[in-house]
Amino acid sequence: MPAPDSDSSVPNGSAGPSRRTLLTAGAAAAVVPWAAGGTAWGATAPAAAEDPDPYETLLARAAEQLTGGDFDAADPDFAAALKNLDTQASGWWRQLDRAAGRTALWADLSPAKDPGNFGQSYTRLRTLATAWATPGTSLSGGEETLGTLLDALRFLHATGYHPGRPESGNWWFWEIGAPRALMDTCVLLRAHVPADDLAAYTATVAKFCPDPDRRTNTPSLSETGANRADKAVIVALRGLLARDAATVALARDGLSDLRDKGKNSLFQYVTSGDGFYEDGSFVQHGSVAYTGTYGSVLLGSTGQLIALLADSPWAVTDPETSVLYEAVDRTFAPVVFDGLMMDAVRGRAISREKARDHNDGAATLSHILQLASGAPADHARRWRAMAKGWIRRNKNTPYLGLVGIPALARAKAVLDDASVPAGDRLTGHFVFADMDRIVHRRPGWALALSLSSRRIAAYEAGNGENLHGWYTGDGMTYLYDGDDLGRFGDGFWATVDPYRLPGTTVDTRVRADIGSGAGTGTYRPRNAVAGGAVLDARHGAAAMELLADGSTLRARKAWFCLDNVVVALGSGITASDGRTIETVVDNRNLYVAGPTRRLTVDGREQPGHDGWSARLGDARWAHLSGTGGYVFPRYPGRAADVGLRGLREVRVGAWRDINTGADTGGSASPVTRRYLALWLDHGVSPTDASYAYVLLPGASAAATAAWARSSPVRVVANDAGVQAVEARRAGLLAAHFWRPGRAGGLAVSGPCTVLVRRGQRGGGVSVAVADPGRTESTVDVELPFPVRGVVRADDSVSVRVGKRGGLTVRVGGSRGHTHGAELR
Repeated sequence: MPAPDSDSSVPNGSAGPSRRTLLTAGAAAAVVPWAAGGTAWGATAPAAAEDPDPYETLLARAAEQLTGGDFDAADPDFAAALKNLDTQASGWWRQLDRAAGRTALWADLSPAKDPGNFGQSYTRLRTLATAWATPGTSLSGGEETLGTLLDALRFLHATGYHPGRPESGNWWFWEIGAPRALMDTCVLLRAHVPADDLAAYTATVAKFCPDPDRRTNTPSLSETGANRADKAVIVALRGLLARDAATVALARDGLSDLRDKGKNSLFQYVTSGDGFYEDGSFVQHGSVAYTGTYGSVLLGSTGQLIALLADSPWAVTDPETSVLYEAVDRTFAPVVFDGLMMDAVRGRAISREKARDHNDGAATLSHILQLASGAPADHARRWRAMAKGWIRRNKNTPYLGLVGIPALARAKAVLDDASVPAGDRLTGHFVFADMDRIVHRRPGWALALSLSSRRIAAYEAGNGENLHGWYTGDGMTYLYDGDDLGRFGDGFWATVDPYRLPGTTVDTRVRADIGSGAGTGTYRPRNAVAGGAVLDARHGAAAMELLADGSTLRARKAWFCLDNVVVALGSGITASDGRTIETVVDNRNLYVAGPTRRLTVDGREQPGHDGWSARLGDARWAHLSGTGGYVFPRYPGRAADVGLRGLREVRVGAWRDINTGADTGGSASPVTRRYLALWLDHGVSPTDASYAYVLLPGASAAATAAWARSSPVRVVANDAGVQAVEARRAGLLAAHFWRPGRAGGLAVSGPCTVLVRRGQRGGGVSVAVADPGRTESTVDVELPFPVRGVVRADDSVSVRVGKRGGLTVRVGGSRGHTHGAELR
């Protein structure tokens, strides 16, 4: 089980940075190119110009990172952001307890000595201090505000957070949450904090966060990823406030992990554990796909510290910072859709009411623009265009209303720059083999698959978070529509039936809440197969063996993403617990109000009233207006009745039902949403059941009916040995083999995923092979046509020419990644 962890949350409009809000650099802060210093990385770089007080220069820059510096308060966007800050700060100001005998600063954070309470209290004080330091708020520059803030800091130091106390409860509040907010507050109030008080506060932080390298309450544990990046920022601010050059250098060197010779450097690709992988994966807590939260925090904190220390005696000059630049394109861009961070890579954060997909997407966008301020010109131009496209396309949750003044300034500079085009949506197929995630992107939509294995957790839960995340890693299918951006961000997780997540095959047993105790933990299933292969960066096949948690349910699931369609197959579905087994085709959030989404099945419109349900039996196709089509194709061994069921329902839930965390717990207020669910009923304790359905995102009813008639993609096989499809017109054959076998003319010597595309009119042949189970050393693939020669082949691929050409692929040690060749 990973070490306990938690985060703190700042609502929209509050200005202080935290794990799930914006760790931003000021508009005037610049990151110098790495060639500028000319010094060895880790060494102390000379300042570009003589600075009589480098500490104050950088502290002023740090303060600007919090307030945004100068801005035009008459600009409607800045005026709105300023109002948000003022509303949040003035609300907490009114509620602040100033009584002499108080036991807490706020009644809902009592007693203040508890870690979760003093941690959140410091976060609120940071927001008050930001409002005090920002011109135009009701608290700007007020003497009463300043005096009250200084007194509140003394109170928290005496009552809860000081060197005399041992750590208790959640370590994160002691080592990251509280010290970060405290140091930020001291930066803003630095000219007014008495020297003795400042020394006491920095001494406290020095005890609980002495360096970025170690977990203080577990010294044998080295910090990695986002936690290391966060601690580096804290140590740097402490060093600047204490005017201690060695401490600032320690913070800078922590990014590169000089203390442990780069073992946990943030500027490297890893092959296991936490960090960035070359295939674009990002893992934290050892086994959790966490690009959208911890990965984003790492990007933001590291970028912020680079910006803070730029052109100073402590400038970051590690030449491997290019890994951070590459991560923007490899790691983050594929999992952001029009400014939304895909939930498949947000871990337990999906249960946080105040940190939804648009919030985490906005944070990542802000971090990318921050990094662009000092990146090489080609990177910066590409990222700014990408960000501009995200901002302009998302009218559902506008970016400019989600961020504070510093991030707003950078975004407006990009939006107002006519030389920066609005980038188009990214397209392509992406296999993140090192974190069991698949993303397929087309111009109008995107699909993400959340898989799991003995390597990557099915879910993370803990500290009261993600209480109903049982099936989120069992093949959950997220479909993002460019015309419907609210599906997952608008009350979805608070109201969706957690037993009917799209794409999953589930045992309908009643489950108990998970993660309600202290600390965070993960569940990793025992299956080996999870992943797939990508062909021509456009087509993909993926598979996952399902070994259900706490159930005898077993299934073999596969997905084939062929340009504009997705074919989902299931086989070997078996259970013996006496309960019904279901596969969920879709469970669409229809929101609270709005036009009725028409459901048509085989040309017949179904009733549109809430509460409707039906057995749709042997349906050939279905269509949901505003979403697209679903086809249920024939295949060898398919039952006449596919067991299709439909349901319209009104669901009422609360964010508190899925998150009771100390600093992230949701509201108990009822949330109501309407849903349309389609699922396949496999019956009670099925034996070797199967399914097949096709997703046609954005298709009309007429197009769906035509597709069902013509069957341009044929299911070649769907059994315990192989699952395969063929698109003959496209010359495309895709298969996942669970054991040695044949399908569609292909023959393989062992388990693997294979895609073959034969060019039209005598063109070339592209082949892609992967071993997502990571069990084989080599796989031999026999092709169903002659091979005359090799155009290109990976070093791991040996090609046999002849009438029955083939490949021998050395898959061992490749961690499930794709091996490719182009033949003629």
